[in-house]
Amino acid sequence: MTVSERLHAVGRPLLRAQLDHPTVAGIGRGDLAEPVFRSWLEQDYLFLLDYVRVFARLAWQAPDAHLGDLVDLAHTTFHDELSLHRTMPAEFGADLEGAVKGPACAAYTAFLLESAASYGEGLAALYPCMWGYSTLGRILAENPPVEPRYRAWVDTYADPGFAALTARIGQMIDEADPDPERAQALFTEGMAHELAFWDVP
Repeated sequence: MTVSERLHAVGRPLLRAQLDHPTVAGIGRGDLAEPVFRSWLEQDYLFLLDYVRVFARLAWQAPDAHLGDLVDLAHTTFHDELSLHRTMPAEFGADLEGAVKGPACAAYTAFLLESAASYGEGLAALYPCMWGYSTLGRILAENPPVEPRYRAWVDTYADPGFAALTARIGQMIDEADPDPERAQALFTEGMAHELAFWDVP
């Protein structure tokens, strides 16, 4: 079993808790209360700005074969994934520029930025976000919400291009070959942060 396969095995039961979370379930049904999604949107915007910084920190350490991937991931996150957040604020009354990190966002980004000090470990730490959202998007897309704004959220994370980027991170983890126990511990901690993030302020 590769390191990424081991992480998937650990992650599947942990992902169930996210699917059952009221915020995710509400997005999936299309009836999540707007103030809750507005808060999530603001927090995730702040999170993704630091996620780009994590990719940049890892790119500085990356082997040549991974450098382009990390630059592409930083670019895609900043210009494509964040475009969802930039187009939705008016629809939900979100204030991205005035938003302040809540405790869950601050704890998660601090964990990621610290983990990125080590290349292979940093990849394992960031993997729960990409793998989790890609998997959630795929599952929710099997019965997508009718409400168009929440359907756009599902479509963003169910996109095959996002799944391909996620798969590439899995390959890069295997190629970086971090200590499996350490990778699993960081991945598990990242999954815990992912679950906590849904408890938006």
